[in-house]
Amino acid sequence: MKSVDILLIEDSFSLALTYMEYLKPTGHEVYHCSSGAEVLSMLKNVTPSLILLDLKLPDMSGMEILDFINENNISTNVIVITAHGSIEVAVEAMQKGAFDFILKPFNAGRLTTTVRNALDNNELKKIVEKFEETVPKSGLNHFVGSSYPMKAVYQIIKSASTSDASVFITGESGSGKEICAEALHSQSKRRNKPFVAINCGSIPRELLESEIFGHKKGAFTGAISNRDGAALSADGGTLFLDEICELDIDLQIKLLRFIQTKTFRKVGGDKDITVDIRFVCASNKDPHEQVNLGKFREDLYYRLFVIPIHMPPLKDREEDIIELAEHFLNKYTLQEQKRFNQFDESVLKLFSDYSWPGNVRELQNIIQQIVVLSDGEVVTMNMLPEILMTNNKALPSRPAKSNFMRNSISSNNNAVTVQGQNNDEIMPLWVVEKDAMEKTIKQCDGNVVKAAAFLEVSPSTIYRKMRGWGVEL
Repeated sequence: MKSVDILLIEDSFSLALTYMEYLKPTGHEVYHCSSGAEVLSMLKNVTPSLILLDLKLPDMSGMEILDFINENNISTNVIVITAHGSIEVAVEAMQKGAFDFILKPFNAGRLTTTVRNALDNNELKKIVEKFEETVPKSGLNHFVGSSYPMKAVYQIIKSASTSDASVFITGESGSGKEICAEALHSQSKRRNKPFVAINCGSIPRELLESEIFGHKKGAFTGAISNRDGAALSADGGTLFLDEICELDIDLQIKLLRFIQTKTFRKVGGDKDITVDIRFVCASNKDPHEQVNLGKFREDLYYRLFVIPIHMPPLKDREEDIIELAEHFLNKYTLQEQKRFNQFDESVLKLFSDYSWPGNVRELQNIIQQIVVLSDGEVVTMNMLPEILMTNNKALPSRPAKSNFMRNSISSNNNAVTVQGQNNDEIMPLWVVEKDAMEKTIKQCDGNVVKAAAFLEVSPSTIYRKMRGWGVEL
């Protein structure tokens, strides 16, 4: 199907010429149609990057054209132009898929800015659609989750799987850095060779060199026999060095030489050993900051920090929390031969509101504890560990309505203003947020997605906050 830049639908020829003159500096070619029938015929063979749509046409309404675009899944952004504007018309047009709403009369600056934003948004949608086609719809290997932050991780893993370049994984404790390293290995051409992991922060410094490189008999007190280290064990596969920022500076020098040459000597040995290894490392500290503090060698940093992957904290993966909880419930129910099959709604609400400072590992441990220590088919609030209840950051579930505040809502360029009865009165922030959201949702006839667009937040933010305030949508 042929594509065009901008399709202008306007029955007034003089206005069409004016708008086309406004758009000349953008460099985009503008095609003009003056009737609905002409537009529908054109859209059967052409996909515009952007449509400028007058709602008042001689043979049909612009709303009918919006319906046609939706019914035929035409991937384009629509800017509605009308002299008969109101918030109701704007919301209806947005509900039918319009990107923006502009009222006659307007100047060249207003039109070109809106057009530029719509075209940029359309390009972004194409990138996102292409991106989503290349990543798993849910998890990868042992990963669970289909949120956008995790899809970005899956994409990097997929892209890095064909390379032997070093990978540096960062992220908070419990966010899944080792699972990420295992996924990198299992997706790579080395998948049939060993994956060997060493935690540099849990092994005493005096023993860590031996753990990595191995030792000869008699190399030090207690070395009663020859021993192969992780480097030799991982030959042909992947060596994962977790918490690498904890390495002693002297050992960092030896590791740098090993990475550069792929050769090493056992502790107490006198022969070089050559191996074929891919290096993957991880840290819960910012490696660049550790370099600035003099705790991590800059040359080693640049050797390892070739492909960076950041594991998002669980609080940034709201969409994955319930999916992860159900995954762990099924896993440990089967493992412990229990009867659990679901969570009570109040438990799910608490899970969604909780900040999860220990990330996925904390969620996993809590579910395992519940399954081991409790019994039943439904996980209820009384089964949750006390620490989860004590540390829950959720807002009060049923806040009292404000008696001193009468709110009004106005729309101007997708902005919502909440005004109190007295500008000098101070009220809790959650009260202001709650009232603004409720008013906006009401103005949008209950459409949370459109309300989110007006408030410039994501729909998931509205759902999460409303659940925290005890409001069902």
